[in-house]
Amino acid sequence: TIESLKTETSMTRIRCITEMGMGVDVHGRDATKAARRAVSDAIRHSSLGFFRALGKTPHDMHVDVTIGVPDPAAVDTDAVAAELPYGKVTVKAVSGGLEVPAERGDDAILIANAAVVVSLDIEAGDRT
Repeated sequence: TIESLKTETSMTRIRCITEMGMGVDVHGRDATKAARRAVSDAIRHSSLGFFRALGKTPHDMHVDVTIGVPDPAAVDTDAVAAELPYGKVTVKAVSGGLEVPAERGDDAILIANAAVVVSLDIEAGDRT
């Protein structure tokens, strides 16, 4: 039967790169601005050239971003995802980061931390 002729390919997601970054909004407490800067900081010095050796392209990447800020609900995750030029991007905001109150007034410095994890789906038979 047709079902007996089908073969299933077993794919395993393998973490390839982990980058960390920090971003700051000095005035305004803009969590999204700080988060975008944290992601930019994490990827600014990266050039991932190993895709061809694995028979992949940058579009095959799974990019999972975790943003730590004092108020996770204040992060526009779509705007943060737009900082990444390739891959299937997911962004999640969690409690973290830091808010440094100003000496006077209601302003503060908001610091966001980012963890950017790049993974690829690799066929089980391709792993060594």
